[in-house]
Amino acid sequence: MTEQQVEQLEKRVNDLECQLAFQEQTIEELNDALSQQQLLITKMQDQMKYVVGKVKNMDSSNLADPSQETPPPHY
Repeated sequence: MTEQQVEQLEKRVNDLECQLAFQEQTIEELNDALSQQQLLITKMQDQMKYVVGKVKNMDSSNLADPSQETPPPHY
């Protein structure tokens, strides 16, 4: 191998190492973002379950009877 070929190969290896380093950093950042989103989704699911439970347990007697309501003024 000539010296020029060796230099080209070394440059290619260095370029590949740089690309790998950037890819590893990107993967780590994406993993962190995904973990944060999963925590947020889990929290929102818990909140939704709470709200659904509250709505299911609402006493219908607290709601107005539509047959006893007067019609809105635009009728």
